[in-house]
Amino acid sequence: MKCVKIKDKRLLETTTVEEPKSDGKKVLIEIKKAGICGSDIHNWETGMPAGLIMGHEYCGIVLDKGNKQDLEIGDRVTSLPISPCGHCEACETGNPQYCPETWNHALGLSLDQNGAYEEKILIDGDLIIKVPDNITDEEVAMVEPTAVGIHAVHLADIKVGEKVLVIGGGIIGLVSALFAKKEGASKVVLSETNKQRGIKALDLKVVDEFYDATSADFMEKVMKETNGGFDVVLECCGNSKAVTSAIMACRPGGKVILVGVATDAITIPTTLAVLKEINIQGAIAYTKKEFETVIDLMSNKIIDVKPFVSDIISLDETQNAFLELTSGTTDKIKILIDPKK
Repeated sequence: MKCVKIKDKRLLETTTVEEPKSDGKKVLIEIKKAGICGSDIHNWETGMPAGLIMGHEYCGIVLDKGNKQDLEIGDRVTSLPISPCGHCEACETGNPQYCPETWNHALGLSLDQNGAYEEKILIDGDLIIKVPDNITDEEVAMVEPTAVGIHAVHLADIKVGEKVLVIGGGIIGLVSALFAKKEGASKVVLSETNKQRGIKALDLKVVDEFYDATSADFMEKVMKETNGGFDVVLECCGNSKAVTSAIMACRPGGKVILVGVATDAITIPTTLAVLKEINIQGAIAYTKKEFETVIDLMSNKIIDVKPFVSDIISLDETQNAFLELTSGTTDKIKILIDPKK
């Protein structure tokens, strides 16, 4: 069975692995579409862990339901790609993202649970969710990153009329912008170093304005056009420069939501954050309810994420897709993999 593994720093290999077999317990799923995520890119850049089969955003079809009695062969599904224990306080209150075990055996993020960059996966059925027929395979593969965006916006608690800055024009940034508008933000601005993505975000109409983060007068423009800073800043990059910009661009008493995940320690101007009394809030993943809410929003046509899908590629094209997504010049937002292509 064909798959894509991490081989080294910034290097993937297309190879084969033994096809998973039904065991009567876990659910066997054929992958229809899988998304390339920012966390996948982090792993690819470091080359760690070598041998990892990534892919935690997917749409699949049930081939064998194992012991999951509410599924049938042929059902289309996705799942929360985490590994919560199911019995701690976090799990019992519907916040599995806080569970100490939630990332230990996560789908496509750990060596002991192959992800969706392969033709078939065998996973525990507890977190599998059946999806409605009126959502496309592409949309289903977009549920996971969209849930990250809705969680960030929920934490931001955006009020009607507030001005919002989104730093980073990848998929997480753009779905966060989409939900900020849904919450009633009077102005949503995107800050990006990649001009092509900034232009694309304007074309998609998910932001009202694009600020070039490389411009020498960037911060001057922020202060002038917001009369002292944004009410809410959603930082979706996860590096020192982006977080520093978020703190600088936020008004006194405003909120900065850290959505981007930094893989290394970063340096930020804490004195400025103190002087402004900024509320800095971390955001990780989503609740189970938010994940299910995204599916409902797609099914009821309240949100449309299909325009964010820039390309659908084969497993053989994955390495080139990673290179393109990190080039700093592409306008592509989300690239999906079709293992059968």
